[in-house]
Amino acid sequence: MKITSKYSLLIFLAIIISLGFEGCKSKKNVARQVAATEYAQKVKKAKRDLQAILNDDGRMSIEEKEKILNKTKALNLNEPEVLMMIREAEDMIAKEKAEAERKRKEKDKEAASKIKLSNSEMLDLYFNQIASASSVELANQKIIDVLQMFASSGIPVLIIISQEGGITDYDKPTTIGKYLNYLKDQKKNINAIENIGYDNNGKIIELELIKK
Repeated sequence: MKITSKYSLLIFLAIIISLGFEGCKSKKNVARQVAATEYAQKVKKAKRDLQAILNDDGRMSIEEKEKILNKTKALNLNEPEVLMMIREAEDMIAKEKAEAERKRKEKDKEAASKIKLSNSEMLDLYFNQIASASSVELANQKIIDVLQMFASSGIPVLIIISQEGGITDYDKPTTIGKYLNYLKDQKKNINAIENIGYDNNGKIIELELIKK
């Protein structure tokens, strides 16, 4: 009777332990399934987001694309298709940034060209106003106004007197300060603006004129 009781107890304990193991295995399986489901959802969302970048027709900004791309990369998904799409998105964004930079430089160049043209016309107008001023006071005021366009009154002014066979001859060098007073005294503007040089602040640092 005692032996039977011992065997019964052992069998009961074995059953309990077995059920415990089965319970642990079941919990592990559930955890694996949950993790697998979450991973699959991340992969699905990553593909969807990356495809949105690749299919964009211009509605998304480069900044928005980079934000989505960086979030996707932060997931560290080791899926071949996702990794391939990431590379494609990176290449696409890099090309768009390069094109945007090219357009920006082109726009800046056009704007600078317009500024130069505007300054050229303004300078010519000032020169004529100084030369034709009805009084010395008015001429002096115009000189003060036009000098604000230059880095200083000592900026060099070169006057082309002839161009032949690729050789350019210049008159005696002068400065913008002296040239403006020359216009005031001579009361005539006989030179046209050939070229203007600027510093980084948009101030004129070189002026080249040519006989009209």
